[in-house]
Amino acid sequence: MIRNFCIIAHIDHGKSTIADRMMELTGTVSKREMQSQLLDSMELEREKGITIKLAPVTMQWKGCTLNLIDTPGHVDFSYEVSRSLQAVETAVLVVDATQGIQAQTLANVYLALEQDLKIIPVINKIDLPAAEVEKTAAQIMNLLGCSREEIIEVSGKTGFGVDKILDRLVSLNIEIDNNINSKTKALIFDSYFDDYRGVVLYVRVFEGEIAKNSEILMMAARTKGLALEVGVLTPKMTPRESLKAGEIGYIVTNLKTTRDAKVGDTVTLAREPAAEALPGYKEVLPFVYAGFFPVSNDQYKDLKEAIEKLSLSDSALQFEPENSPVLGFGLRIGFLGLLHMDIIRERLEREFGLDLIVTNPSTNYEVVMNNGEIIEIKSAADLPDVTEVAEIREPWVKGEIIVPKEMIGGVLNLINEKRGHQTNLSYIETRAVIDFEAPMANLLTDFYDQLKSVTSGYASFNYELNGYRAEDLVRVDFLVAGHKMDALSVMAHRSEAEAIGREVTKKLKEVIPRQNFEVALQAAIGARIIARETIGAYRKDVTVKIHTGDRDRKAKLLSKQKKGKARMKRFGKVDIPSEAFTVMLKRD
Repeated sequence: MIRNFCIIAHIDHGKSTIADRMMELTGTVSKREMQSQLLDSMELEREKGITIKLAPVTMQWKGCTLNLIDTPGHVDFSYEVSRSLQAVETAVLVVDATQGIQAQTLANVYLALEQDLKIIPVINKIDLPAAEVEKTAAQIMNLLGCSREEIIEVSGKTGFGVDKILDRLVSLNIEIDNNINSKTKALIFDSYFDDYRGVVLYVRVFEGEIAKNSEILMMAARTKGLALEVGVLTPKMTPRESLKAGEIGYIVTNLKTTRDAKVGDTVTLAREPAAEALPGYKEVLPFVYAGFFPVSNDQYKDLKEAIEKLSLSDSALQFEPENSPVLGFGLRIGFLGLLHMDIIRERLEREFGLDLIVTNPSTNYEVVMNNGEIIEIKSAADLPDVTEVAEIREPWVKGEIIVPKEMIGGVLNLINEKRGHQTNLSYIETRAVIDFEAPMANLLTDFYDQLKSVTSGYASFNYELNGYRAEDLVRVDFLVAGHKMDALSVMAHRSEAEAIGREVTKKLKEVIPRQNFEVALQAAIGARIIARETIGAYRKDVTVKIHTGDRDRKAKLLSKQKKGKARMKRFGKVDIPSEAFTVMLKRD
């Protein structure tokens, strides 16, 4: 008997801790080998307390094989979560007793209901003094329409009640199709690159069988490879002769990059391929772009090699070379979201010892030319001549915020400030669910921080891309001492351009050091200057050596100094520090 299940929850609600207790209870991992968040193998995951890469594990309980997939909880990785949900029949929904239902909980529940999964509701952290078990139970009953008896109360830390989850999984009446004789179909729900073994695929076999050394075919990518080893994870790799229908396991292949075997693709046998692939595959496209430049140009080669290495195991990472007159050579990299960008930056700095300057993140825009051609630009510097552009379209997102009822006003004000609008307002017990639409670019920099400030940290936020819309957008350029800085250019709505211009020039004034000559900082739309700040020059008191009060002599010296400053202004160069390129990230 096989049960395939995953644990879904909001960030920090205790998914990985419950998975630890399950592995202990089933004897999958001995006490000696146990460590907290065992499935979070990356140092960053353990430090931030979040799951970045999902991990499967096979356990035995009362004569039943349990296959668990521990999924990421963050919105940036929601496609990975949806593929994991397709690989299983049951979802254990974990809700923190101290925090109740959050935005990501709702998003994952909707994903699970779409896949028609059986949901087992669980309340975690019931042993904490702040736990509100009955209030949380009422929220879950309201959301799922289940009875109070169906909700299991557990403590992931002490292990109390975790055996009840395992018993419930075993007792579920689920029929798994074990058809070994039909043509092989297996879903890739994760893949990563191993330096010594090549690309390793995590798969769920739906039909047929994949044996060791058989030739496999990825149906969407149209690439062929060899299954050098197959097996299950306990959580160590345990080789088997084959993986059969209904099982979850891994395949070690001879592929060189995860781009040949992306998440969501269908694996079949090359000699007898299946007629059609499993549904739901889509290309994951980045929609946040940022320029990464090494502090010293000598490190450019190291940066390129490091990104190439990371992209072997992260197929969503896209990059291209970029050259800036101020920052030199670097790369423009595409990410799934801001958390994804943050993780990649930290990994580059820690694992590869790089010193980086990261420019303000931007999103991609669709530009419709006068001749009807549509081009995609990834930064404001790529915008063609305005006279040839018919319209510019920007990406919009559909968002969902969950807040306590009394904080609705502040959140709605914040959404309006970001040029967004509320589309729906509903309630789950004492919480309000606000659905809204807003332009992606306005949520990129510090929306989440502002949301946390407005709601004293009680809000949770989830979003998904919702197409492109034509808006009155302009390119705002920034000039330092008359020189245009392409790396600082931003796309903005015409109504917000002046405010952004004033804000950024003010910040640049604080960041750029004073020179021996006056430096003008300007924001411009085309040839029209919309904001200006001036950094005053250092001035030496040249009249100090005159001991008499002769005005003519003073005027003569000051006039000579003025001419020198004017000459310096013509030839002087302004040294721009790296902080200037991240002013948009730090609003206050």
